[in-house]
Amino acid sequence: MTDDQARKRKRVRLVQRYLLNPPVKLMVWVGLLPGHVLMETTGRRSGKRRRTVVGMHIDGDTGWVVAEQGRYASYVRNLEADPNLRVRRGLSWHRARAQVEEDDDPQARLETFGRRGHAAAVRRLGTELRTVRVDFLPAGPH
Repeated sequence: MTDDQARKRKRVRLVQRYLLNPPVKLMVWVGLLPGHVLMETTGRRSGKRRRTVVGMHIDGDTGWVVAEQGRYASYVRNLEADPNLRVRRGLSWHRARAQVEEDDDPQARLETFGRRGHAAAVRRLGTELRTVRVDFLPAGPH
């Protein structure tokens, strides 16, 4: 990773964390932002629940996320430590299991999202694109 990429990642993280994510999380929570979900992971060190908004393309029982910061994203590292998560789609939570896909082409995966704005933002803001596959589990006790 170059110094320019590291600076870009830091700037993007600050803008997203403090300006964009709070209102976007609220919009996703009430179901007003189609194509986006809340992912709830378990903190790899703290064990606490961590929620983040991501754009997700859902195809049947599988969801696809392109992490713009790859393994620099905390939620990706959390999923590598514990792949079990919950995903809030619409107004309800769903149990799921995630896997970082090493051999998937994140650029090609973005093409399947069908939302030019989201895909363009990920390409523009990303420094290390990485695909995450999310398999939704059958409904059952949480």
